[in-house]
Amino acid sequence: MTSSEPAIKGMLTRNALAQLVNEGQIDTVVVGFADLYGRLMGKRFDADFFIEQTVEHGTHGCDYLLAVDIDMEPVPGYGFANWAKGYGDIHLSPDMNTLRVASWLDKTAMVQCDVHLPETKDPETHRLVPIAPRSMLQKQLDHAKALGFEVFAASELEYYVFKDSYAKAARAGYADLERAGWYDEDYSLLQGTRGEALHGAVRRHLRDSGVPVETSKGEAGLGQHELNVRYSELLTMADRHVVYKQCLKEVAEGLGMSVTFMAKFAEGHNGSSCHIHLSLRKNGEAAFANGHGQSDVFRWFLGGWMAHAYEFMPFYAPNVNSYKRYQSGSWAPTGLAWAFDNRTVGFRVVGTGHSLRIECRLPGADCNPYLAYTAALASGLDGIENSIEPPTMLDGDGYTSTEIMGLPTTLREANEAFCKSKFVRQSLGEDVVQHYAHFFETEQEAFDVAVTDWERRRYFERI
Repeated sequence: MTSSEPAIKGMLTRNALAQLVNEGQIDTVVVGFADLYGRLMGKRFDADFFIEQTVEHGTHGCDYLLAVDIDMEPVPGYGFANWAKGYGDIHLSPDMNTLRVASWLDKTAMVQCDVHLPETKDPETHRLVPIAPRSMLQKQLDHAKALGFEVFAASELEYYVFKDSYAKAARAGYADLERAGWYDEDYSLLQGTRGEALHGAVRRHLRDSGVPVETSKGEAGLGQHELNVRYSELLTMADRHVVYKQCLKEVAEGLGMSVTFMAKFAEGHNGSSCHIHLSLRKNGEAAFANGHGQSDVFRWFLGGWMAHAYEFMPFYAPNVNSYKRYQSGSWAPTGLAWAFDNRTVGFRVVGTGHSLRIECRLPGADCNPYLAYTAALASGLDGIENSIEPPTMLDGDGYTSTEIMGLPTTLREANEAFCKSKFVRQSLGEDVVQHYAHFFETEQEAFDVAVTDWERRRYFERI
């Protein structure tokens, strides 16, 4: 935050935290970082100890946190961390620009960390761990800065709400859950009112915790909702995205409810998206606008983003379930096309002048925001540097057009394109590509050996 920007309610400085601690209003600091899935991992610190020690010296965590599956099982095959290397430490350095009140938790503050190699492994530079999601986004932001651009973004997250607690849902095998809505509640204020115990609490907690909120509304699925936070500088938005999900889950937990950010919770129902809005500024002025029209920078950024979208799909759709969201007539895109204010395409252009921006509708709500924004920015900047033109704008229905390139239909197909891409390797580095390719391959392999409820229903008796 610069001195010219207004203070954001709920954000803290070290001195402000110390005052709240002295007054007995804060006694715990949550210190965390986003793992490969985008989950916050970390520790809870005594607030006095955090101020006296952790602010300056950081803390440590096991490097296996960047090499485990979703069940926290160490996965063989990673070069970064493995049994042969003894699963040592990573160093977590609090980014004090992210220090905030976590108002949904009792007497608690929260800070997000950069992940560094420990001094024992990198005594000279103590550099950022290149495979850590936040590190990857910072690398692309440095590239944008070198080109003279500031990057602004917003995440639009959708999710399904259930009246069952997480514990009850787990005991039931996540089947036959009671949804918070029983009819399509898209924009319905009546149905929205029924969910205000959750959504109203989350809006207020986010507002009081340094995540300014715009709106919340019912969505087009039974029990589906959307809550939007204000746009901001890109890294700040990715950090807010992670805090938002953590807050929503924990508030739901406190109310005996549950939410899911699965891209496709159930067949026959709409998926949950994470539409990402992105724009550039240069010298404080909108770089996408040219008077009342669109600039070369806009056109080239869009061209690069679209040109590399297929090979970066695992960063937008990182799970096996992600690809079941891409269905015709479902509000999720099925191909790589762009148009102005058209919700059937993967790239929807909205706004005019200073507000002109690109809305990418590819990511699902299950995306890791740091990875999705890394892919978007790397691709768009390549478009600017190489004057990549976008395809002809689509005029019509993106679901029925036969002229546009389709999306991968499985994580395996997407990961194969990711692995083969020279541009992805150039943008991320060989070690990073190998790490994430193994991550996505491991996820696909876990599904390949699983026996699903669908298979039991279909084959138990009738085969």
